[in-house]
Amino acid sequence: MKDALDREGGGYRPLLTVRDLKVQVATEAGAKTVLDGLSFDLVAGETLALAGESGSGKSMTALAIMGLLPKPMARIAGGSIRLGENNLTGLNERGYRKIRSARIAMIFQEPMTSLNPLMTVERQLCEVLLEHDICDRSAAPKRALRLLQDVRLTEPEQRLKQYPHELSGGMRQRVMIAIALACDPEILIADEPTTALDVTVQAEILDLIRTLQSEHGTAVLMITHDMGVVAEMADRVIVLREGKQEEAASVQDLFSAPQTAYARTLLAAVPRLGTAPARPISESRKKIVEVDDLSVRFDIRGGILGRATARVHAVESVSFHIREKETLALVGESGCGKSTIGKALLGLVPWEGSVRVGGVQTLGRSRAAMRPVLRDIQMVFQDPGASMDARMTVGEQVVEPMRVHGLAKGSELDDRAEWLFKRVGLSSDMLSRYPHEFSGGQRQRVCIARALSLSPKVIVADESVSALDVSVQAQVLDLLQELQEEDGLSYLFISHDMAVIEQMADRVMVMRLGQVVEEGPRDAVLGDPQHPYTKRLLAAVPIPDPTRIRQPMPEIAGVENASPIFPLGQSPERIRLFDLEQGHRVACTEATSI
Repeated sequence: MKDALDREGGGYRPLLTVRDLKVQVATEAGAKTVLDGLSFDLVAGETLALAGESGSGKSMTALAIMGLLPKPMARIAGGSIRLGENNLTGLNERGYRKIRSARIAMIFQEPMTSLNPLMTVERQLCEVLLEHDICDRSAAPKRALRLLQDVRLTEPEQRLKQYPHELSGGMRQRVMIAIALACDPEILIADEPTTALDVTVQAEILDLIRTLQSEHGTAVLMITHDMGVVAEMADRVIVLREGKQEEAASVQDLFSAPQTAYARTLLAAVPRLGTAPARPISESRKKIVEVDDLSVRFDIRGGILGRATARVHAVESVSFHIREKETLALVGESGCGKSTIGKALLGLVPWEGSVRVGGVQTLGRSRAAMRPVLRDIQMVFQDPGASMDARMTVGEQVVEPMRVHGLAKGSELDDRAEWLFKRVGLSSDMLSRYPHEFSGGQRQRVCIARALSLSPKVIVADESVSALDVSVQAQVLDLLQELQEEDGLSYLFISHDMAVIEQMADRVMVMRLGQVVEEGPRDAVLGDPQHPYTKRLLAAVPIPDPTRIRQPMPEIAGVENASPIFPLGQSPERIRLFDLEQGHRVACTEATSI
């Protein structure tokens, strides 16, 4: 990458030049400007980050560059976008088809919605290669295989034959990167490429982008609200707010001396490991949730007769308890069983073992018999948009649990709904709106209000802030802690964000392949981790400090081939936890199966 002196002296030719870009969208009230006067240059080999909250114009910038603005609802109302000598704002769709993938490629935020569910991975890769005449039809499959090998996808020959739904989130993201790099583009636009990924997979994806960039000299436009990713990946940063450039600086200058109040607020909202105050553990409080030997298994069926051929041991012999006004955090990668445990507590999946909520045994209870228990335990899901009914107003959805349980009716419901909205920081005039009329943070507040409607004792928060901007995330976390302090709530807090876990948790359970490998007080588990897997999770956390270099993740024997799937009749070896001190327990680290 050219250094700052070269850039200021003009002795370089930028790959991409954006000047005074203005984008408008059509609304009932008329044209609304969502991007106003954005200008920047992008040089070969450098990474420029566009940072800011949702609605700041980050993704709209990427769509404008790619010629993917949803027409006729959105349009470029002014300015220019130049790729070398080509003015992209004047291109028609046929002209853009020659540019996309060949010279500018994009990794979209959600690969599941970007990949075609009806086409195999091989077919989707070959489609790009053939569209841009990279190779002929006979050579395309071999080229597709090499692309999957380049992005370090395990068992690439098998992955070529699979469909997107058969891959994990990290695998799908690697396929998206392979498609984006198929034509060796000059510019790679990465739109929130790691938002919903676990920290270890996120670290692998970032390392992959960095390696491919150094090998090919690709310029990267990184769009993210994760300031840890910005610190780790970017050379320069542009902070956007409500469609306008708030601040532009080198990554070192932005983090060491931000010039605007908004940038300072954005950086202050980032949770940082090692900054949370110590939290004493109280053993005198009453146990609200008691779980013993909880197991959840699913059969995999195949063949003409649909017989079971293997079994997924999603959760295997897990035991824990949650006390009054306590937060127990479940940590681990996707597929480790975190969310499955939360669903089992609410009876949403079949399970074995013992679960007591408020002293009541839930094993064998029908849905009708579970109704009184569910008043004491509620759930806040990861995606508030997907967990709400788009056809009902948010007010109707908040009072629905009370109507089902017969706790209130008539004007009482309206009064209760207004009180709940006020409780979570929303105004009563929002009750008549529909979910799509709210931001992500507001929808999550509505979901919290709905969970509070039955005055539960325990709330299962399943990745409840993972997709939120850092400032909105901070507001929701503050709200959860405030509700716990005032209402005495207990939380089962499920997350892969270690900094958030440190902020929220009293105790931490680390899970891998359906079993617990380490547990104990938050300060002991996060401050002095003993298991290699816990150390691996902590090493993968992106640090919002560009002067620090993230250490390589420790290797774990057997990690590549480890799986919770076993042939019928076989089971995983049960992990034994050994006591260290003050409730800190860890699995034996000699066995490769853990």
